[in-house]
Amino acid sequence: MTNWSKSSWRAKPRIQMPDYPDQAALNAVEAQLARYPLLVFAGEARRLKKNLAAAGRGEAFLLQGGDCAESFEQFSSDAIRDTFKVMLQMAIVLTHGAKVPVIKLGRMAGQFAKPRSAPTEVVDGVELPSYRGDIINELDFTAESRIPNPEKMLRAYTQAAATLNLIRAFSTGGYADVHQVHGWTLGFTDNEKTEKYREIANRISDTLDFMAAAGVTAETAHTLQSVEFYTSHEALLLEYEEALCRQDSQTGKWLAGSGHMIWIGDRTRQPDGAHVEFAKGVQNPIGLKCGPTMTSEDLKKLMATLNPDNEEGRLTLIARFGAGSVGEHLPRLIKTVQEEGANVVWTCDAMHGNTIKSSTGYKTRPFDSVLREVREFFAVHGAEGTVPGGVHFEMTGQDVTECTGGVRAVSDEDLSDRYHTACDPRLNASQSLELAFLVAEELSARRESQSEKASA
Repeated sequence: MTNWSKSSWRAKPRIQMPDYPDQAALNAVEAQLARYPLLVFAGEARRLKKNLAAAGRGEAFLLQGGDCAESFEQFSSDAIRDTFKVMLQMAIVLTHGAKVPVIKLGRMAGQFAKPRSAPTEVVDGVELPSYRGDIINELDFTAESRIPNPEKMLRAYTQAAATLNLIRAFSTGGYADVHQVHGWTLGFTDNEKTEKYREIANRISDTLDFMAAAGVTAETAHTLQSVEFYTSHEALLLEYEEALCRQDSQTGKWLAGSGHMIWIGDRTRQPDGAHVEFAKGVQNPIGLKCGPTMTSEDLKKLMATLNPDNEEGRLTLIARFGAGSVGEHLPRLIKTVQEEGANVVWTCDAMHGNTIKSSTGYKTRPFDSVLREVREFFAVHGAEGTVPGGVHFEMTGQDVTECTGGVRAVSDEDLSDRYHTACDPRLNASQSLELAFLVAEELSARRESQSEKASA
């Protein structure tokens, strides 16, 4: 790509990024990170792109989920394991409903920075800079904690490397063996949805028994023992992204080595902005958040900039409108994509448009609103004859009380029990599994509708 370098974003307008007070310290950290090994590899990113291309055609389905903002304080192997486990559960349910492979893409090993609606916040009459994620500053409401500290990038890298190491071990070391399908049932999801999950697990076990009798075992079919699990995050802190951007020796293309997929947020998607400038030059799959203010003209510019060769699997459009608003905005954007003949993967982020303040003062997301937006997303694609390629959730394997509703009926009063998020409210394991069943029902209905049309 002509006129692009991994630092060309520095000449573009930048927003939602910190101003570091100590430039020498920032330079030193960037130089140190630039010597560190990549967290992901070009071959993995290319494989994910190929899988996403299948999702865009309706031959696979994308499940993207994980933390709102990864925390240094809450980092633990148990938390990683539980989120990985609940994503395996969800993927099994979705595969059962869709009858296509499910791409597992974690919001993990890099989701450390967060855009904010305002640069400052006021508590008890005191105004301080906003918390922007552990990679930048600290949550504690003190003047010192809110100063951007470049050293935090080094800690974020270390935590991301450790997270990836554990995920790779889980993915290939036997933990993800489909024969363990019963063992993935989390102890605290003991409800009607867990019973449904057990029914599916029993059917899978019966199928595996038949396959074993026919001579197909885990030893002869390696794919039964392992899964492909990819990582993603919003590429918000571009100093960190640039330091981990390297040239692929095989192809000469540039790779954002911080994660398999990076995405551009709804607040930072200006066609002439720094974040779009950085993302356009790397070979990774790119996600683009599309909110209510996305215009058709901007979408045309962004698709042409981010995917000039119209490559399948390159660009994922992540719709986030809010329940009740999907029908107003999604059809016009689908029409824009169709007019341009663009190859995209459509996914539904049913979290970010449904954030409210509860009666008890906590930021939350009503489960019913999340479900409604997912249903509206599928209904619009059904009406338009287009492919709903995936879903995107903020979730955790931990038994938190951050989103209200669900089969366990978390109430406003319950939110204070286990409200652990560093930023936005996440679905807990039980709510996540419940949501997977809903999506599976939508996918199954879509598959049956397509079969009827084909046989008519």
